[in-house]
Amino acid sequence: MALAQSSYRGCLLGMAVGDAMGYTVDNRSWQEIQRDYGPNGLLGYDLVNGYADVTSYTQLAAFTCNGLLFGLTRGQMLGKMAPFIKYIGLSSREWAASQRPWGRPSRTYCWLLRRAELCRRRCMDTRMLDTLSRENLGALETPRNSFASPGGLTSAIGVGLFFHEDRMDQEEIDRLGAEAVALTHGSPTAFLSGAVLSHIISKLLCNPQAPLKPLILEAVEAMKDQFGHQYSQAYEVATLVRHAITYAESPNLRPVDVMERLSCGNAAQVLAGAVYACLASRGDFDSAMILAVNHSGRSAAVGALVGAILGIRLGEEALPEFYIECLEPAEVLRELADDLYTGCPMEMGNKLFDLDWDYKYLHGGQ
Repeated sequence: MALAQSSYRGCLLGMAVGDAMGYTVDNRSWQEIQRDYGPNGLLGYDLVNGYADVTSYTQLAAFTCNGLLFGLTRGQMLGKMAPFIKYIGLSSREWAASQRPWGRPSRTYCWLLRRAELCRRRCMDTRMLDTLSRENLGALETPRNSFASPGGLTSAIGVGLFFHEDRMDQEEIDRLGAEAVALTHGSPTAFLSGAVLSHIISKLLCNPQAPLKPLILEAVEAMKDQFGHQYSQAYEVATLVRHAITYAESPNLRPVDVMERLSCGNAAQVLAGAVYACLASRGDFDSAMILAVNHSGRSAAVGALVGAILGIRLGEEALPEFYIECLEPAEVLRELADDLYTGCPMEMGNKLFDLDWDYKYLHGGQ
């Protein structure tokens, strides 16, 4: 398998691993986690019926990828397309329909709606569903609410994975990451964290072995340069991330104490917690997962971000098999990752035709 293809797979699978591991202890206090799992906390999956359950963090990122590939395919095959953010909004609405027991539309666009393992009703931020049911979704200039929670943050992972230098430049991908989060979360600390995350993911896609600390600092500076004149919260997000980097360079601090100090409650804190877990674990996937989920904050969100970042760096082959073998949507995520890697194989007027791609990204799996 090509190295780049392995990075795409590693990102989506790693994200799902962190999400599934953190789901068990999400938003529970560190004391409660210790009481149930021992003094060192949760050290692996707590399986249900032999499976590790993913939540809306994995689902939303996957649907974002689906929407972007749908838009790309329309552009190449039909010669017309809307801005990419419109397709993210469309796919987010379809994901929201999967979370309701009623009202699923008869005409749909995302083939993932036909994959039950990515449509389980496990929304970690139910207020998002209300926002996604409205006529108009949020935008950077016209927010629909002031939500700062991490519920929409993983959509920025999907945006980062879509990066290709022939499609858009770095500033455009960073803005699209912010716009994707802003669809459902109107607090600047939330959508600016999305810009940072998209930058990190897209840069790692181009160079998986890039040193993490300078890359994260670059992402924060790029976010400040692009958005700082308009949003003072850009400096708040930057300060949180810088604190996380400083903590990671302080070997005398206990990791769980740092995670408690970072709170890991809202989107910016979750981003900072993920940065700390990646750096403090020195890139070791096992150590990073344990660090990412053992605290009183949003364990599934931090786990998802850490898994995505380290999954790109390490590639699919380096992810321990025991994490993947009981992950229910693993095969679907591999298929989606491969589609992101290849891109639309067809263009308007050419003689090549891919029946499977046509089925998924022109006809929504129908």
